[in-house]
Amino acid sequence: MWILLKSNINLETLIIAIVGYVIVFMALLLLFWLFNMLPKILNAGIRKKSAAKGTEILDHDDVSGEEIAAISMALHLHFSKLHDEESGVLTIKKVSRAYSPWSSKIYAVRNQFNRL
Repeated sequence: MWILLKSNINLETLIIAIVGYVIVFMALLLLFWLFNMLPKILNAGIRKKSAAKGTEILDHDDVSGEEIAAISMALHLHFSKLHDEESGVLTIKKVSRAYSPWSSKIYAVRNQFNRL
C-alpha cells in the first residue's frame, strides 16, 4: 500500500484501469463467441429453408482435407493457364530524342563570378 502513497497512482485510477481492462476483455470474449456462433446461426436458417423445400444440404465436415487439397490444386492449375507465358527475354531499345534546350547542361550551370 505504501507504493500507492508515494506514486502518482491512487486508488481511483487503479480501479478505473482494472474496470477498463475487464470491459475490454469481456468485449473480446463476446466477439469471439459471436464469430464462433455466426456460421451455426446462418446455417440454421438455410437448413430450415431447405427442409421446407425437401432438399438436403451437405455438411462441411464430410469433406476431407485431401479432397480440399485436390480441388484447390485443380483451381490453381486452371487459373494459372489463363495467363500468357512470358519468354523472360528483355529487349532494350535506345530512343534518340531531338535536342531540347531544357535538358542542356550549359544553360543550367551558371557562373555567378563572370557577371561582375
